[in-house]
Amino acid sequence: MATVQVSPGRTLGFSRLVLLVIAVSIGLSGLVLASINKTGATPANLTLIMALFIGSAVFAEVVVRFAAPYADPVILPIAVALTGLGLAMIYRLDLSYAQMGYGTNSARQAIFAIGGVVAMAAVLVVVRNHRSLAKYTYTFMVISLLLLLLPVIPGIGVENFGSQVWAQIAGFTFQPAEFVKVTLAIFFAGYLVANRDKLSVGGPKVLGMRMPRLRDLGPILVVWLLGIAILVLQKDLGTSLLFFGLFVAMLYVATNRMSWLVIGAVLFIPAAFVAIKAFPHVQNRFTVWLNALDPAVYDATGGSFQVVQGLFGMATGGLLGTGWGRGYPQLVPLAHSDFILSSLAEELGLVGIIAILLLYLLLIERGLRAGLGSRDGFGKLLAVGLSFSFALQVFVVLGGITLLIPLTGLTAPFLAQGGSSLLSSWIMVGLLLRISDSARRPGPRPQPWYVGDAKRDEPAPTTASVPEVSV
Repeated sequence: MATVQVSPGRTLGFSRLVLLVIAVSIGLSGLVLASINKTGATPANLTLIMALFIGSAVFAEVVVRFAAPYADPVILPIAVALTGLGLAMIYRLDLSYAQMGYGTNSARQAIFAIGGVVAMAAVLVVVRNHRSLAKYTYTFMVISLLLLLLPVIPGIGVENFGSQVWAQIAGFTFQPAEFVKVTLAIFFAGYLVANRDKLSVGGPKVLGMRMPRLRDLGPILVVWLLGIAILVLQKDLGTSLLFFGLFVAMLYVATNRMSWLVIGAVLFIPAAFVAIKAFPHVQNRFTVWLNALDPAVYDATGGSFQVVQGLFGMATGGLLGTGWGRGYPQLVPLAHSDFILSSLAEELGLVGIIAILLLYLLLIERGLRAGLGSRDGFGKLLAVGLSFSFALQVFVVLGGITLLIPLTGLTAPFLAQGGSSLLSSWIMVGLLLRISDSARRPGPRPQPWYVGDAKRDEPAPTTASVPEVSV
């Protein structure tokens, strides 16, 4: 019997198309349902919304198809689905905000969503080989430091909610730390690959763990001081935790030594304790965390009203939620940004929020898989760093709204209102797609790759040069 073989490229393209259609449908259906349940009619500009949403998704797919044809077919649809869910919830909240006489955010967020897709496309077009980024390891370090300094420069930095993490240039306000996640991940990957052998050498053994040598503690001390500087100058515990956690996680992956994790915890916990005592803003967040249901804390200015209202909203949602547009998430301050996960939990219920967390989990897993399949050390560490950044952000945000940990001010990637966060998340998706394309692309596998001038990629021997072995 004759058999018909379908080429892998066609199968991959069909899978991408199906997943993309599902992802677009999720966002559009949420937006339409929210409008119908809230106003009794579909959005007045539904045709324009559908054209922009579908057009952006198709543009992203076309760019990926030509610039990274072997990239993981799941990464892009997940990013589209999460962005669509975020836009739908922000639009739903805008319907309530308009009735309350407040300003709206969905149109601005939609513009940034389109900008994020364009930024992802630019990454794929400009960065044809992710290994080329390793040549600029220390350039990205300098860029990271400059971005981190912007919020503390007089005339540029802007303080908001007790933290000075915003910068304003030419009338445009943005959060530099969101982009530092990307530049620091590139710097950490390049540095750790170049110095992995030195950092892997063990020193004395303590409690069954091989500790590093004292002269090798320099890098982690420098990054620790960077985290302390962020705490002191910007009063931002969340950003400090994210950067320091990112470096320690990548250091552990690069060296496979548990002792680095222990050292990281030993360094960060005392620093956080000192910050609690030194800065009223940080101390207040810990007070809210430990005494959220205390009436005095609940009624105080800057108290636990926000987090408790979020808990009430999630409890109201129950298992299946109140439905799009049928709840009252607008009663929670910053429901469209810091507390957007509680807004989604109220209207989509436990089932809905678990589905969203599974989307995040799948995105992180696919990013880690791209790292595992990468044919060079730099790509492995960069993919791990970007994936861990997503994971740590989601954990910190979810932990904050559920009182597992103190609130930190970080936002949920793709979902929360905020142009800087959305743009940086899509840039990270572009880098993951590029690494995934390189990992899945057929061809000779090079030898382990090292950053620096000492070694370059050497292609593996071809089958013609390898003697045949009979089995």
